[in-house]
Amino acid sequence: METWMYLSQGFEVALVPQNIMIGLIGCFIGTIVGMLPGLGPINGVAILLPLAFALKLPAESALILLATVYLGCEYGGRISSILLNVPGDAAAIMTTLDGYPMAKQGKAGVALSISAVSSFIGSTIAIVGIILFAPLLAEWSLAFGPAEYFALMVFAIACLGSMMSQNPVKSLLAALIGLAFATVGVDANSGEYRFTFDSVNLSDGVQFIVVVIGLFSVSEILLMLESTAAGQGLIRKTGRMLFNRNEAKECVGPTLRSSFIGFFVGVLPGAGATIASAITYMTEKKIAGEKGTFGDGDVRGVAAPEAANNASACGSFIPMLTLGIPGSGTTAVMMGALTLYNITPGPGMFTEQPDIVWGLIAALLIANVVLLVMNIPMIGVFTRMLTVPLWFLVPAIASVSAVGVYAVHSTTFDLLLMMGLGVFGFILRKMNFPLSPLILGFVLGEMLEQNLRRSLSISNGDFNILWSSPISKSLLILAIFVLVLPPIVKIIRKRKHKTAQA
Repeated sequence: METWMYLSQGFEVALVPQNIMIGLIGCFIGTIVGMLPGLGPINGVAILLPLAFALKLPAESALILLATVYLGCEYGGRISSILLNVPGDAAAIMTTLDGYPMAKQGKAGVALSISAVSSFIGSTIAIVGIILFAPLLAEWSLAFGPAEYFALMVFAIACLGSMMSQNPVKSLLAALIGLAFATVGVDANSGEYRFTFDSVNLSDGVQFIVVVIGLFSVSEILLMLESTAAGQGLIRKTGRMLFNRNEAKECVGPTLRSSFIGFFVGVLPGAGATIASAITYMTEKKIAGEKGTFGDGDVRGVAAPEAANNASACGSFIPMLTLGIPGSGTTAVMMGALTLYNITPGPGMFTEQPDIVWGLIAALLIANVVLLVMNIPMIGVFTRMLTVPLWFLVPAIASVSAVGVYAVHSTTFDLLLMMGLGVFGFILRKMNFPLSPLILGFVLGEMLEQNLRRSLSISNGDFNILWSSPISKSLLILAIFVLVLPPIVKIIRKRKHKTAQA
């Protein structure tokens, strides 16, 4: 009863006219920022943070603005993923695998509508989880130390090998290339330069936005130009705007399962929506088995990662509010916003600042409904991107990509690197290498290395720490299981097939 009393108090804060207007603005800006390739929620929140402070907004209003931008970005990231095969942020990478094939089949409207509803369900389940289980889950997340996080990363990368069941070897090779990219730059521990080739521009490593825009956006432009030169053209049908009853039935199970998995992954500080979407996509692909068409435009391959990354984004508020530990890069920026108001996130917030905590939770519930209502009617507007002629679309994508990359460091080197990675990505795609494992390997590489080093520092170099706890041991066994099982299943099937023919 005390929880519901605090929640009603939160709605009183969130439904103040000023906060309602701020929430609406945050939802709209977040959707637009999320739709722009490479920007993502961290940049969206970081851009608006000085504005919120400059306008002298109250702490609860500032937090509502940043939180609604965050949620809006998670919704918006799917739009460019589905329509242009260019993920809005790392969490939307998995959506490209089936979302873009659906768009090419003339089902862009279906993919956008099912992803919007899945995002809504994932966020709703996660917000309800925050209300009911925040303190309990915060204690559970403390059981994850560096060794457990290392095992979690290994498990996620092992899953990448099975992402493309037709060619798991190429998937693993792509993931290893991504891990190699993640090692470029200055070693955080020793200060040594690694794989920089004496270039000052690579001392900070290869930026995520350069990699994702180069490999996805530039390579997609090259494929567009190639298909046009060959006289093939691209499919420009937009199809119906909403999913039908059968498609909805197919997505119920994947959406619910992915929402719960995404929420629990989001509770782990630093794990993030990228890991959640990768794990849930793989889970649903395994469950579907031969009946699924994952990778070729399966509606479940859109619903699962979208439900997971939105649930994970909302779940990341739990460690921030209850422990004072950022659950993701975006919540780390939001914690910075709270410190500007002399508020220290942590257990004391629930008793000392209940208006802020419960006002935020209530605002997330309202923003989730607003985003669904906002996104569904705009599907027709979004799908019109597919009807834009190539002579305009290609330069437009190139311009947005170049501006996004240049804005990071304002150097022409990043633009040249983007072009080089684009050509490299084009070659990989022509050789049927999947790019998603490469990007995910790059994203997870830094976290993998950091947690490995922390673990070995704690144990004075003893590798036994990596499998000493039940959690890390279970995750590593699962990783081995995921890598070994597919080849064994293939061998058994081949033998059965030969026996049947004999």
